[in-house]
Amino acid sequence: MSTVKDAVFGVLRRYGLTTIFGNPGSTEVSLLTGLPDDLRFVLALHEGSVVGMATGWAIGREAPALAVLHTTAGLGNAVGALATARENRVPLVVLVGQQDRRHLALEPFLAGRLDGLAGDYPVRVDQPVRAQDVPGAVARAFHEAGTHRGPALVVVPMDDWDAPWEEETLAAPTRLVRPSTVTDDDLAPLVELLGRARRPAIVAGAGVGDGWDALVALAERLACPVFQESFGARAGFPQDHPQYGGVLPADRARLRDRLRDADVVLVVGAPVFRQYPYAPGPLVPPGTVVALVTDDPSQAHRSPADLAYLASPQAVCTRLTALLPTRANDGVWSRVTGYEPYAGGPLRPVDVLGELARRLPRDAALIEETPSSRPDLHRLVPARTSLGFISAAMGGLGFAVPAAVGLRMALPGRPVVAVVGDGSALYGLHALWSATHYRVGALFVVLANGRYAVMDRLADRHGGGKAPWPPFTEVDMGALARSLGCPAVRIESHDALTTTLDEVMPLLATREGPLLLDVTVSVDSEFQP
Repeated sequence: MSTVKDAVFGVLRRYGLTTIFGNPGSTEVSLLTGLPDDLRFVLALHEGSVVGMATGWAIGREAPALAVLHTTAGLGNAVGALATARENRVPLVVLVGQQDRRHLALEPFLAGRLDGLAGDYPVRVDQPVRAQDVPGAVARAFHEAGTHRGPALVVVPMDDWDAPWEEETLAAPTRLVRPSTVTDDDLAPLVELLGRARRPAIVAGAGVGDGWDALVALAERLACPVFQESFGARAGFPQDHPQYGGVLPADRARLRDRLRDADVVLVVGAPVFRQYPYAPGPLVPPGTVVALVTDDPSQAHRSPADLAYLASPQAVCTRLTALLPTRANDGVWSRVTGYEPYAGGPLRPVDVLGELARRLPRDAALIEETPSSRPDLHRLVPARTSLGFISAAMGGLGFAVPAAVGLRMALPGRPVVAVVGDGSALYGLHALWSATHYRVGALFVVLANGRYAVMDRLADRHGGGKAPWPPFTEVDMGALARSLGCPAVRIESHDALTTTLDEVMPLLATREGPLLLDVTVSVDSEFQP
């Protein structure tokens, strides 16, 4: 007799969801025991790492990834990571365990009150009415995750997996096609706007996606500066390009100043505009017209743009390049780069980032989670491919370490480096065990200052007196890594840093196991969100 579990396995095979990231709980045992050989289970030691690794895998594969979570405790532990996946627009299919359907009404032990537990962060939460509806719900979750670019959850009671399956109808299409063409008539208002612009500018965001080359061609046709959105999940434009103008500030006064010369601002794959501290006043200088191109409905609907297109950025940029005349390149775009060479004393974050930048392979994927040093990283380590800068757009900690593991698993021949603060690393350190067990050759560069430096600076800026949180200088990142089986090297001098990087970086693409560099750094970078 065929079972619901058999039918779901068929759905997983159909959509390439054959790698399962999970941390097992009793409500999922009936699903996970006796997996067929073509389905691979990847263990993480915490549900945040489960979802983080699946997120990295989905980014690398450019397709939905599959995660399995335990009932209330598992889903609750994973909510922050699910929020990051949603904000980063990463498609995930998430199966959540539930107690046996036959006595849920009595609220037995481990019965989950799961409706709404993850808030509005999932793009869909499905609790199938019948066991036989589960395979269709999983297929629909795959489509919903891909269309809405976020996590789609399916809650499955533990007895559903062994229920009979006989010629049931899946409530989902076998194949879903999403056309991305745009017509010249649709683009006419934008062509007219850009065609008469005297000083256009472009703001690129993570939503550019596959449209990097198309956006580069458009920027060169317009001969205009291209800025990166603030707090973006990924780089939207090559940051070593001569027209790259740097990362936009995240407050209104500095944003207006940065865009003061532009009469038309074209935002591609980003909101209008991402801010952090509130400040009064308009987002752009008076008279500046803002146009938006995004395939994210929520982004399009909330952005205060004069003209917005809900369409494929790649398709729009490609047609705009064909329709617009070539402008003379009469602009000079400058951004602050470089830093003074190491001059002795304690290592600074800029020293580490500068030496890393000199040795980083062009095709390296770099995942960032070092809030106090992020401005220095933007300045010193340009993203040269679409994976050259990846970050948690939600702002919560615990993303970089597991995401780097999942990304390297998806792209085993790609150099992968995670640059994280020690405070950030502590939130996702469990993933180092998975990296070690599954021989994942990612490099983790931990900038260890023994404190939440960004919080210390924010407290100083607010002038509220001494912050109540203490430093945590007792934490030994290398020892923690080694306790999880991951090799670690302690670095306390510039010579040790350069020697280690010279040994490690040339072999980064072929590493067969993880390595953590525990780099002691001082706190001296100027932080501006």
